[in-house]
Amino acid sequence: MQAPTSDQIRNDIDTGTTGEKVAMPDPAAAPLGTDAEAAGTPPTAQQRTLARDEAPQRPEGSRRALPGGAVYLALVLLLAAIIVSIIFLALP
Repeated sequence: MQAPTSDQIRNDIDTGTTGEKVAMPDPAAAPLGTDAEAAGTPPTAQQRTLARDEAPQRPEGSRRALPGGAVYLALVLLLAAIIVSIIFLALP
């Protein structure tokens, strides 16, 4: 099997495959591996393979629950209350 690239390892983490975080892209200023490459010491194929093999794996069928509709409803109501307060404070 061919060694994974740093980008493939980062993609596994970002998609939630490893279970380390919620499946969401990470807008990193310096994506995984770029610091080492800039220093002139990119990870070897053996190190990248080891990183993938030792990464935690999420059990099949398990998913982390995302915040439900109640959280979003509370945020919308809070925003509406702020807007109404601003309007009443602006009235003479």
